[in-house]
Amino acid sequence: MKGYHWLMTAGAAVLGTAALTEGIAAYFFRRTIIRQNAVTERTMKMSGTDWSIYGEKIKALKEPVLEQPHEDVFIQSKDGLKLHGTFFKKGNSKKVMIGFHGYTGKGMSDLLGVSNFYLAHGYSILLVDERAHGDSEGKYIGFGCLDREDAREWIRYVIEQIGEECEICLHGVSMGGATVLMASGLDLPEQVKAIVSDCAFTSAWDVFAHVLKTMYHIPALPILTAADQMLQKQAGYSLKQCNAAEEVKKANVPILFIHGNKDTFVPYRMCYELYHNCASLKDIMIVEGASHAESFYKEQERYEQKLDAFLKKAEIEN
Repeated sequence: MKGYHWLMTAGAAVLGTAALTEGIAAYFFRRTIIRQNAVTERTMKMSGTDWSIYGEKIKALKEPVLEQPHEDVFIQSKDGLKLHGTFFKKGNSKKVMIGFHGYTGKGMSDLLGVSNFYLAHGYSILLVDERAHGDSEGKYIGFGCLDREDAREWIRYVIEQIGEECEICLHGVSMGGATVLMASGLDLPEQVKAIVSDCAFTSAWDVFAHVLKTMYHIPALPILTAADQMLQKQAGYSLKQCNAAEEVKKANVPILFIHGNKDTFVPYRMCYELYHNCASLKDIMIVEGASHAESFYKEQERYEQKLDAFLKKAEIEN
């Protein structure tokens, strides 16, 4: 009889643990993957960057960009979503920067600052809203796994609009940085001449494991395993499916990797892994004292000098 009670108690504990795991995983999935529950303010707080110190600088950088003529443009994703972008056409320029924002951001917020550099160097600018962000459709956030195919559709759109002789640079920040790196492993059109990745993660699995451990003090396993099963069933992709650190091994487009060494949200060790794995022409810049997505604002002059030199090396004339 004692053995029976022990077995029942142990069984209840196992079932209770399994239920707790499923509950936490479901909460994580709803809060992180489903669009309406992913809150920008929460993401900014978790990122650890004090954006209040850059208020005036950001405003000064944005104003001249917003004064340029621009229009809303739309394409359809391969799975039928209506995707939105904002296109700043620079005269007859054949050079175009396609910008990809971070998690819970949008094109017209995360990349307006660095757009100043590209406009001054004669580029047209296309700032896209990734799926499930901004004015783009989608219920589930893609974390680069789904967005890299959308990136290829945006590239096709630019080629159609500007012509076969256009030269394209992909520039992404955070989740957008991971998106452009994941796209580097695809068979990209020859018009894509350069990729710039700022504070990208290696994979969604890796960055979530880091966040769970450092911010919530929860072990990644078995929570992520259960959440990943939900993701595959409902959103159609896996947290391990697209790994930027693996995709860059197939890259043939020059890539510039940028990261701040005080980034607590996406650890900068990931930048070194990405850089070392990259098979194409590459360069790297680590910004001392910069936290997540802060590198451009903390050292704008150095950032722009590095960007200018890299694009020249990648044979995009400035």
